[in-house]
Amino acid sequence: MKAISFEGDAPADDVLSIIAATLNASGVVILPTDTIYGLHGAAADRLAIERIVATKERDDGKPLVVLTADLDQAIGAGAVIMPDVRDVLSEIWPAPLTAILPLRRRLAASREMDTIAVRVPSCEWLRKLLVMTGPLASSSVNRSGRPPAHRPEDIDSAIAEAADLVLTGGSIAGLPSTIVDFTSGEPRVVRQGEFFFAQNLWKTSRNSL
Repeated sequence: MKAISFEGDAPADDVLSIIAATLNASGVVILPTDTIYGLHGAAADRLAIERIVATKERDDGKPLVVLTADLDQAIGAGAVIMPDVRDVLSEIWPAPLTAILPLRRRLAASREMDTIAVRVPSCEWLRKLLVMTGPLASSSVNRSGRPPAHRPEDIDSAIAEAADLVLTGGSIAGLPSTIVDFTSGEPRVVRQGEFFFAQNLWKTSRNSL
């Protein structure tokens, strides 16, 4: 396991290149995000996904959250985004809101599900990395039932040892992302987190079509 720490708002470009090379080689990397520290791997890479699942001892069959650089990259990953939903997400992203959307084709991170939980993070450097790697699966660096990691010292040591690279950048003062299900009819808030989803945003968008 290789460990890299950075100070300030973003890691240097050469560090991003190291991270991208690791992820593009089926690697698994711990990264700070705009919400919490997460365990990451290429969303379409079955080996990387299997490693994340095994490392977290997660056998519930649930799909992993997928981070994308922008809305178009989410569509490229297979997300089906209807015009009214697209208008809403265009207003919101990048932000700590995870959208559950229908999936045109399954990918490794969906874990045999026909939906995808996708988010465009508000960290500019993380979106830059996503341009270099493509969509990344993301899962919190904690065992099931344990609190998420907001500081480097909160990262589960066994999970860190199983990763190929650990990037730390100080504490993250935030909540996990809000999750909203857009797969049928009116959007449904599955989990209220860092971002407050306003229902009137949805209604305004629909009325403007």
